[in-house]
Amino acid sequence: MRCPYCGQMDNKVIDSRISRDKLAVRRRRECLVCDRRFTTYERADEHIPMLIKKDGRREPYSRAKLAKGITMAAQKRPIPVGDINNFIDQLERQLQETGYNEVKTSELGERVSDFLRCTDQVAYVRFTSVYKRFTNLEDFDREIRQLDLDKNTKVEPITPIKGVKVGKGDKVRKA
Repeated sequence: MRCPYCGQMDNKVIDSRISRDKLAVRRRRECLVCDRRFTTYERADEHIPMLIKKDGRREPYSRAKLAKGITMAAQKRPIPVGDINNFIDQLERQLQETGYNEVKTSELGERVSDFLRCTDQVAYVRFTSVYKRFTNLEDFDREIRQLDLDKNTKVEPITPIKGVKVGKGDKVRKA
């Protein structure tokens, strides 16, 4: 492990423990050259599918980008950050378990919408207005009316993800 202060590779592990989220090993290290201490996190190498945008472009999944979108929608709303992080953790686990190589961003958008619909309706409308590209007040009105209709319907915040698996010879097939 390279020292972030002096760049040297000579260091020793002083302390190791499981991180708070239990998804990583936290290691305290000391550089043998400059004697400074730093922390590293060791995580399992996880496969998260590439995302297919609406225009067909592909880009790598970004937890930070997803969290930013949810956090912006939930700004000044009573949604604990822990709930958002737990939802994202659960979503990432589901993405990994599917085995898909690619997932449409619309699938992730639907999962976030479902989570926010169950958590906070104002944050849901904020997110959905961006996700579905509302252009006028009628779009907002239609979505709010649908929320009133769905009030008695139980919505599961995490539903199965549809994606694309790449098999032998890189032929694309629906999963």
